[in-house]
Amino acid sequence: MGSYLSDRELAQLAPADEAAFQSPVPTQMITNCEFNPLPQTEQQRKVEGRLKDIADTAGRKLGLDRRGFLRTGCGMAAAFVAMNEVYGPLFKVDAAEAAEPDAAAARSAGLSKQFIFDDQLHFVRDDYPFEGLLGLAHYAAENWNPAMKKEAVGMTLERYKFANFLREIYFDSDTKIGLLSGAPFDDPTKWFLSNDQIKQAAQTVNHIAGSRRLLFHSLVTPGQPGWTEEVDRVIETVRPTSWKGYTIGDPLSPQTTRYPFRLDDEKLMYPFYEKAVRAGITNICIHKGLLPKDYETSIPGGRWKYANVDDVPKAAKDWPQMNFIIYHSALRMFQEDPQAGLDEFEKTGYIRWVSDLAAIPEKHGVTNVYADTGTSFAVSCTTNPRFCAAFMGTLVKGLGYDHILWGTDSVWYGSPQWQIEAFRRLEIPEDMQKKHGFAPLGAADGQVKGAILGYNGARLYSLDLRAAADQLPYDGIAQRKAAWLDQGEGRSNTAYGYVVPA
Repeated sequence: MGSYLSDRELAQLAPADEAAFQSPVPTQMITNCEFNPLPQTEQQRKVEGRLKDIADTAGRKLGLDRRGFLRTGCGMAAAFVAMNEVYGPLFKVDAAEAAEPDAAAARSAGLSKQFIFDDQLHFVRDDYPFEGLLGLAHYAAENWNPAMKKEAVGMTLERYKFANFLREIYFDSDTKIGLLSGAPFDDPTKWFLSNDQIKQAAQTVNHIAGSRRLLFHSLVTPGQPGWTEEVDRVIETVRPTSWKGYTIGDPLSPQTTRYPFRLDDEKLMYPFYEKAVRAGITNICIHKGLLPKDYETSIPGGRWKYANVDDVPKAAKDWPQMNFIIYHSALRMFQEDPQAGLDEFEKTGYIRWVSDLAAIPEKHGVTNVYADTGTSFAVSCTTNPRFCAAFMGTLVKGLGYDHILWGTDSVWYGSPQWQIEAFRRLEIPEDMQKKHGFAPLGAADGQVKGAILGYNGARLYSLDLRAAADQLPYDGIAQRKAAWLDQGEGRSNTAYGYVVPA
């Protein structure tokens, strides 16, 4: 997990699994350290308070304490009931789901077989040495929670490692197939996984499953010493599903990185595209957006501009054989108040950098530009769901629903099931549809949401859906998931990023 944030900013945060209320859907903004989290808003406090009331009342009738209730399907539904009460009816949820286990179970069972392909997943290698990931945990132990020193998981990186990844992604959510990603720092020792380890991890998951459950990236580091030789080696021996890069350079230190790049740099990038096309590895996923709130001053020399999308059109037009998949949909991220982003959209119809991305196909006549939902959906659906509706409407209108991929950036935010449920239930308000010409998102398993949650990724990555339908319900992952669910513990509702403490 990289960090755009300064030591001072980091010291003001707390681990989400220690400081945040363990709601089925987060009730405050969680960061993966690529952007500044905002303090819990008044509306989020109201959602949290209302959810606690529902959990106490409904849980009592079911013989469950608050924590036990919130780990059930009823608890998940109750979170959306509370959000609708505070934000307005943006999520489709029946009050019966929050009170009657049979109703919640029926809905869950009805959607459990939905094909979901998550194109952005993470974990770190067992020998990951970078203590920066644990800096906040140590700070918390020294300043407000000394008991953490006695908790092995609390003071180690286990929460970000393989065993927890397997549980959170495949056991605690409806995700069927994923794509393992990474982040390329200037210092290779800080990579979560090397290119070889990313491949090995995918092979391990697929061996456990006895089917194809995990695809994988290889990281590209344009401009770094030896990067072209690594591309050649990867093509020859690793054979990744796709490529991953950060135009901002080092996501850990964008202020000092020496290797930012532009996608339309003909001298640097075009020889790489030629090699990728020749090798038949034509999907390239590019991290965009998610800058700290003081990005214009904290990232010197205008280097922050490498995180916007003005380099996408020419590259996409010059290389129609390549698919440019823009992670996080390039959302610049909220700077002070999520409402300010919504207010700007309501006034102008513009969402910073997202609207620029969505305008590319019509403006430049290309069809090979895609958006990934990523952290942008995760953050906006919990801080301002009306903004989230505008975000999704903008992408669907500009790119087409067949050019949007589902990604959750898990395990940084815990199990992705809450994100899946939020998207399944989200609808664009009618007034917004009429004013901005947005089409409705429709049913949880309808054409639009079904495409975004899974079928677009399946098409882009040439997945055999017939084989998946035959194999996945009975493979090793499915068997282990069934055994896990039989234990009856429910989802942990734990997130692994960082929050502004109350």
